[in-house]
Amino acid sequence: PEYNRSYPPVLKNALDIASRPYGKNVWANKPAGLLSFSPGGLGGFGSSNHLRQVLTFLDIPTLSQPEMYIGNVPTLFDEQGKISNPSTNDLFQQYATAFISWVNKFTA
Repeated sequence: PEYNRSYPPVLKNALDIASRPYGKNVWANKPAGLLSFSPGGLGGFGSSNHLRQVLTFLDIPTLSQPEMYIGNVPTLFDEQGKISNPSTNDLFQQYATAFISWVNKFTA
């Protein structure tokens, strides 16, 4: 969820704690991806971009494209909890493919 256009405090604490003491950052060089979901129309755009700034400082290489800001989440699922829009499903597949490729660049 967004907290005043930023990410949740509990995530901030986890990132801070695991990056200390200075020089012992466990996050360094671990690839990451950002996806945000929201019941509102902006899809967590503000929180994702703020988090991206922090990840850069923590030396966490973050997938740039495709970007994933999924808004109006309650409308995306049918009664069984499955994604009801094929284009949304395709978007998730594109992201998953790109993220797997991104991670492989750091594990090869």
